[in-house]
Amino acid sequence: MVGYLLRRLLWLVPTLLGITVVVFVVMAAAPGGISAATLVEGQNLEPEAKQALTEYYNRLYGLDQPLTVQYLRWLNHISPLGWESDESGALTGWPTFKTPDLGVSFRYGRPVADLLAERVPVTVLLNLLSAPIIYLGAIAIGVAAAARRGSRFDHLSSLLLLVLWSAPPMLVGVLLIGFFASAEYWHWFPTGGLSTREALDAPFWPVTPSFGAWLLLFVLPLATTGLFVAAARRSKRAGLRHPVVAGLVGLAVGLLLVRVTVPILAPGFLFDRIWHLILPVVTLSYGGIAFLAKLTRASLLEHLAADFTRTARAKGVPEQVVLWRHVFRNSLLPLITVAASLLPSLIAGSVIVETLFSIDGMGRLAVEAVQTRDRELVLSLTLISGLLTLIGYLVADIAYAVADPRVRYEG
Repeated sequence: MVGYLLRRLLWLVPTLLGITVVVFVVMAAAPGGISAATLVEGQNLEPEAKQALTEYYNRLYGLDQPLTVQYLRWLNHISPLGWESDESGALTGWPTFKTPDLGVSFRYGRPVADLLAERVPVTVLLNLLSAPIIYLGAIAIGVAAAARRGSRFDHLSSLLLLVLWSAPPMLVGVLLIGFFASAEYWHWFPTGGLSTREALDAPFWPVTPSFGAWLLLFVLPLATTGLFVAAARRSKRAGLRHPVVAGLVGLAVGLLLVRVTVPILAPGFLFDRIWHLILPVVTLSYGGIAFLAKLTRASLLEHLAADFTRTARAKGVPEQVVLWRHVFRNSLLPLITVAASLLPSLIAGSVIVETLFSIDGMGRLAVEAVQTRDRELVLSLTLISGLLTLIGYLVADIAYAVADPRVRYEG
């Protein structure tokens, strides 16, 4: 296992290099290419100033050199081991350990590392919030539907999941903004951004004028969640019987009640940020929940009819133990396989979400970089996305061995 992991880690470097080579060649082969003339074009400068700016771009980015030299120059800048360069751009001395440099953005004129430090945490936050919601919601719905195959809950959830999977995120995001953020309907959520101007100067925790407001803020969501779970356990309807699904619905209802019944609450930075993230996270999560829930249901149904399941039941093992310890654990492999591609899909989906909700994240930055042919920024974003994707596949391989002891990797 250790040898396999070392080989995979070593293969990360040539794989990332291959990805960046492809992106570099595609950008260079695009109509018009990338040159100092295209960067200077349209700035209405005097001929002397235009010539000086052209020479500056050629010296900074090496755009007057062959494509192979340009790529090797960029590779030398991002590598922790390489040559230093002088003011004219020429390499000096011998290879040494140095600080990697992602370059300067064509469009913004700022270091790419500074732009990524501002934008990447926003996209990572969206994905960190979406991934647990996707898996918890999908597992809860998929297990409940498989355990009650043929029930009303199974049919209704299958229909709802099919509708959600068929709805494009762009349309769903627009509808959520139109109904839940528009002043013409239910103005419950903000239309875009991550926070209001007032919240930036507010304290981190919410400020309430009375103890009753604090009580409502924390007790109301917990109370509604508990009521929904209690009603689910006593209900005879299949659609309300699963406590996890009922708990999620109750929590959502409680949060909406807080928003409606506590208008005097000064939210503070934390709750203002949470309230701005609800609609983007929903838009980013619902498709994954629909797909994984159907996958979970299909995988569980396959193992519920297996011989080891019948054997466990014949031995008198309780049904919940059979479902979770035997059936669910053996159904994890398809979920782990999808998990490896979930992170790249979330990053790709964040492009749409960040554009719709006016969020300055990595997805929106990637769109702007491609539109303006910002080579340094596109290559850096490609490098980060590729690294996250490869790490996701590596983690999935490790999870295979953890979930199924029969999986072995030869060292």
